[in-house]
Amino acid sequence: MTGTVHIFRREMWQYFTSPISYVIAGALLLLTGLYFNGDVTFSLTVKPINPSLIPDFMATAMIFFGPLLTMRMLAEEQREGTMELLLTAPVNDNAIVIGKFLSAWLFYTILLALTFTYQIIVVNISKPDMAHTICAYIGIWLYGGASIAIGLMFSSLTENQIVAAFLSIATLTFLYLGNVAGQIVTNLNLAAAIRQISLTGHYANSFAYGIVRAEDIAYFAGIIAVMLFIAVRVVESHRWR
Repeated sequence: MTGTVHIFRREMWQYFTSPISYVIAGALLLLTGLYFNGDVTFSLTVKPINPSLIPDFMATAMIFFGPLLTMRMLAEEQREGTMELLLTAPVNDNAIVIGKFLSAWLFYTILLALTFTYQIIVVNISKPDMAHTICAYIGIWLYGGASIAIGLMFSSLTENQIVAAFLSIATLTFLYLGNVAGQIVTNLNLAAAIRQISLTGHYANSFAYGIVRAEDIAYFAGIIAVMLFIAVRVVESHRWR
């Protein structure tokens, strides 16, 4: 536990002292702000404001921002040769991976919390269903955790950050489009199976509508557990090289 806390603090320090982190945060908040402003302007005369507006946008944005948050985490350690130092430090492989994952998830959580300020504006101009909004935020928080775990796993497989980001984006795009594919496929059983393995299938069909289902929580938790398990095994393999 002590090792996990040490790695977590180290990574959080890097997030808050790295200019790149602020660029990523600024870009994400700018995009969400523009998207929110456009939808609010449209909703004043055409339709009610979508309670899950920002979480829905984040589901798409995390295809790119998830890998940006995680691509350096283990790949950079390998490229700069600091992985060997970590492996000889008094921390185990689980602590290294979990500490890095929790730091990225917390940074994402902070950014997500900042977007909740848009709901203050919504409350002042309409009467939104806040229960619906909170459910959507819970869903996209879990969605983000799964995306970060996938990105961290690919970061453990290579020392090239660009390769790690590309593989993460490709995988997240596939898991994002799975829900769309499930709506197109005519075979009902195949369509259901495709939706079951897609990230958006477990967000867009429940949390986005203000519904919390145990199976969706279990899905995201399972993705996180499996990806972290693989990452731990990859880090462990470095001890034998």
